[in-house]
Amino acid sequence: MDTFDPPLTLGQRAADWVTDTVGSWSFVLFQTIVVIVWALLNITHLVRPWDPYPFIFMNLIFSLQAAYTASLVMISQNRQDEMVRRVARHNYALDIKAEEEVRAIIASLESHDRLLCDVHQDLMEIKAECRAMRR
Repeated sequence: MDTFDPPLTLGQRAADWVTDTVGSWSFVLFQTIVVIVWALLNITHLVRPWDPYPFIFMNLIFSLQAAYTASLVMISQNRQDEMVRRVARHNYALDIKAEEEVRAIIASLESHDRLLCDVHQDLMEIKAECRAMRR
C-alpha cells in the first residue's frame, strides 16, 4: 500500500480476499473436487443421497456463490480502479511539475547561451582592437 492510499475497510479487505481466492487455480481445483465428490456421493448411493440427479441443490449453491462472488469482485475492481485513477492523477501532477522544471532549465540554458554569445562577441571585438593596435 502506498502512503497516499487510505486504510482498507473490512468489506474492502474481504472483497479483495474473495477476488484473490476465487481468481486462483487452487480454488478452481478445489471446486472441481467438491463437484466430483458431491456427484459421486449422490449417484453411487454410498451415503443417503441428499441431492439426487440433476443436482438441483448444488445448482442453487453455485447460483448463490456466483451472485455473491460477482458482487464482491466488482467491489474489489471498483476500488482498484479508483486507486489507478488516483495514481494517474498523481503521475499527471508530477509530469506537469517535471515539464515546468524542464522549461525552466531550457530557459536558463538559452540565457547562458546568449550570455556566452555576447562574451564571445566582446572577445572578438577586443581581439580585433588588439590587432589594430599592433599595426
